[in-house]
Amino acid sequence: MNRMKKVESKQRGDPPSRKRYETSHPVISLRTDEEIRNGLREAKEKKGMSCVDVLKVGLGLTELTIRAEEEIRQQAYEAGWERGNEVASNLYAVTYPCSKCGKEMTVDTDEDKKAIRKFLTSSGWHHGDCSDPYE
Repeated sequence: MNRMKKVESKQRGDPPSRKRYETSHPVISLRTDEEIRNGLREAKEKKGMSCVDVLKVGLGLTELTIRAEEEIRQQAYEAGWERGNEVASNLYAVTYPCSKCGKEMTVDTDEDKKAIRKFLTSSGWHHGDCSDPYE
């Protein structure tokens, strides 16, 4: 009967780059209570922070810049409001040149609107469909 000799495989060591990495990035292990563990989990999940990021903030190596959600919402709202007003103004604002200097004026006061209404009514402006075909 042929007996095969079991050849033990050579166990390869870690490559030099892995050894250098392990030396420059040592493992840290610690014990903590549930409150701190849950806080760490929350920072990782909700704020997208790693354990290293949390440690860096705690050590003062990185500044934590988290703004309140309400502040962000308010800024977005104001930016949207301004942009909406700009678009609406460009589409719907009624402007006319000043009769003295020629600079553009915008119809935006009740006084302007009343004067225009009075002028248009007294000048006979009307709907196109309101014309008398026999006139």
